[in-house]
Amino acid sequence: MTQIYATHVHADEKFDADFLFIVAENILKRATQIVDNIVLGTVEVQENLEEKAPKATFSAPLCTLKQLSYEMACQTPGEVIAHRTCTTMLILYKLSSYSWDAKAVMMLAAFAFEYGDFRLLAQLPSSDQLAKLVGILKRAPDISKLSGLQKYKKAIVELNNLIKDTLKVIESMFELEKLSTYDTKDVPELAIAMSHIPIDVYWAIITIIACTTQMCCVTSDGDTTQELTPFAQKINHSLNSLKMHISLCHQQKEQIKAYKQLKKIIRTHTEIMEVLKELIFAKDNLQEIFYGSTKQRVSIEVLRKNNVLLFFSGLDISTDDILILKSIDDGIRTKDQYKILWIPIVEKWTDELKMKFETLQSKMSWYIVQTTEPIVGIRFIKEEWKFENQPILVVMNPQGQVEHTNALHMIRAWGMKAFPFTKKFEEQSLVVKESNWFGDIMVGIDHPNLQEWIKEEKYVFFYGGKDNEWIQQFVRKATSLANNKETNISINFLCLENGKKGENDVRIRGQFWSKIESLFFSAKTYKETEQNTVMREIQKLLSFKNESGWAILSKGSKVVVSDIGTKISKALDDFEKEKGNVRDMGFDTFFKTKLDQGDHPCCSVDIPFIAGNIPNQMKCHHCLRVMETYLSFKCCHIN
Repeated sequence: MTQIYATHVHADEKFDADFLFIVAENILKRATQIVDNIVLGTVEVQENLEEKAPKATFSAPLCTLKQLSYEMACQTPGEVIAHRTCTTMLILYKLSSYSWDAKAVMMLAAFAFEYGDFRLLAQLPSSDQLAKLVGILKRAPDISKLSGLQKYKKAIVELNNLIKDTLKVIESMFELEKLSTYDTKDVPELAIAMSHIPIDVYWAIITIIACTTQMCCVTSDGDTTQELTPFAQKINHSLNSLKMHISLCHQQKEQIKAYKQLKKIIRTHTEIMEVLKELIFAKDNLQEIFYGSTKQRVSIEVLRKNNVLLFFSGLDISTDDILILKSIDDGIRTKDQYKILWIPIVEKWTDELKMKFETLQSKMSWYIVQTTEPIVGIRFIKEEWKFENQPILVVMNPQGQVEHTNALHMIRAWGMKAFPFTKKFEEQSLVVKESNWFGDIMVGIDHPNLQEWIKEEKYVFFYGGKDNEWIQQFVRKATSLANNKETNISINFLCLENGKKGENDVRIRGQFWSKIESLFFSAKTYKETEQNTVMREIQKLLSFKNESGWAILSKGSKVVVSDIGTKISKALDDFEKEKGNVRDMGFDTFFKTKLDQGDHPCCSVDIPFIAGNIPNQMKCHHCLRVMETYLSFKCCHIN
C-alpha cells in the first residue's frame, strides 16, 4: 500500500477522464456482447445497448494508450503474480500525474483499444481481404473458428465476465468521484471510501493485465490459459466494497438533506405529518407503518392530528421498558388523539438484527416503523434530540411542535401519572414534593406483596449493598427487631443486593434503581435540588449504589429513614439496648434520631450518562458543598 501511494505525485494534469471512460465503456459493452452472442449463442442486438455519447471535440490520448498497451503486452500465463505487480507499479509511475480514477480509465481504455479491435476484426466477413490480413496479425480469425470456440469456451466466458466486472468497478469509482463534491463532515463514509480507491485502482490495473494475457492465450491456439479466479475474487471484493460505500454515502447524503429540511420544518411548526414523513421515509418509500394491535400495515396518515410519543431506541430494549410502554399504551387509549410510534435506530441491518426486531415487534401493541434501512432523519435525532445508545421518548403535538425531547424518565418514574408527558407539566408538577412519592414510584416493581404492604401502610425495609457479610448481619438484626414482642412492630423485607439469588431478584433490583435514576433525571431543575428535601433524598438513594451496605425504611408510601450500612447497623444495635426509649419516642422518631447523630462520611453518586441531562455540578445531599466531579465507565453483563 505504501508503494502504491508513493506512485502518486498529485500533479494537476487535467484531461477529460469522463469522456474517455464513456468511449472505453461503449467499446467494451459492445465487444463483450459480441462474445456472448458468438460463444453463448445469445441473440442480443447491438443497437439495443444504452450508450452515452462523448462530446464532439473529445480527443483520445493516443500516445499514452499505445504506451500502456505495450506495457501490458502478452505475458506467459505461468508467470508469478510478482511480475505483474512489477508491471502494474511501472504503469502507476507512468500515470503518476493523473488522478486515481483517471489512472484506471487510461488502463481500461488501453485494453479496450486492443480488445475492441480484436472483436471488430473477428466479426468482419472473410471476404474482406484487408480485414483478413490485419486479423492474421491480430490472431482474430482463430477465435471465430468453431474449433477454437469449443476449445476455449470456458476461458472466453471467464474473460468476458471479468471484463464486465472490472468495468463495473471503474464505473463505481467514477460514481464515488461525483459524490466527492460533498463535505466529508456531512458524508463521513465518503472519506473511508476514497481512502480505498488507490488499492481498487491497483487491482483493476493488475486484472486488466491478466485479461490481456488471457486474450493472447485464446488467440494463440496454445495449450495453456491464464488462471483468472484470483483476479475475479479480488475484483468482486472491490466491487462489493465500492457498492457498499456508495450505498452508505447515498444514505448519509439523504440524511444531511433530511437534517436540514427537518430543522426548517420544526422551526416553522407546520404539521406533524410533514415532520414524520421527512423524519422516517426516503422519498420513494411506501409510507406505511405497522400496527401491533391488529398486526397489519397501515398508512402513516392514521397519526395525523394526533399527539405522538416517538419512542427511539436500538434493539436492546429491556422487558421493563416494553411493559412500561404497554401500560402507557393501555392508558392513552382512553385519551383522545394520543399514539405511540416505535422508530428503531439501526445503522446497519443484519439477518440477526432483523430476527431480533421481529421478536421485539411481536411484544408491542402500538405503531412501529418497519424498515431494513436506516431512517433518513437519524442524524437529526442524534444531534438535535441527543439520542446516543439509550432509548428516548420525544413527545410531539399535532402541529409538529416538540413538547418534550425525552419524557421517558418521567414515564419510567410515574407511569400514566406523568400524562400528558410534556416538559411544561414536568416543570410545573408537584409530584416530587408529595409526601407519598416513594410509594408512587414503587408501582410497577415486580414483587407479589409490595403493593399490598404499601396500601396497608406497613413498614418495609429495602436493603442491599456490595458486602454480603453486612447483608447477613443486617437481616439477622432486623429480623430480631421485627420479632420483638415488647415493641410489637410488624416489618417486611425486600432485598436488593448486588449478588444473584435468582432472576427475579436481579430484575427487581434493576427496576428499583431505574425508577430512582429516572426520578432524578425528571427533577424540575438541578438548582432546586438543594432546597428540595425530596430530591436530596433521591440523590442520597443514588449514592447507596456505591456502598457496602444500605437500607431504607418506609411506611406505606413514605420514607421513614434511609442511610448507609454502618449507621443502620448502629441504630439496630441501639434498638436492642434502648427498647424503653423506643416505646417512649415511637419507632419512627427513634430511628430518625439515631441516624441524625454522628458524622456523615463522604459519598459519591454514579449517574448514567444521558446526553443533555448531566448537571454541570452537584451538591452533597448532607453538607450542600459542591461535590468533586469524576467520570467512570462501567459494563454490567446481566440482563
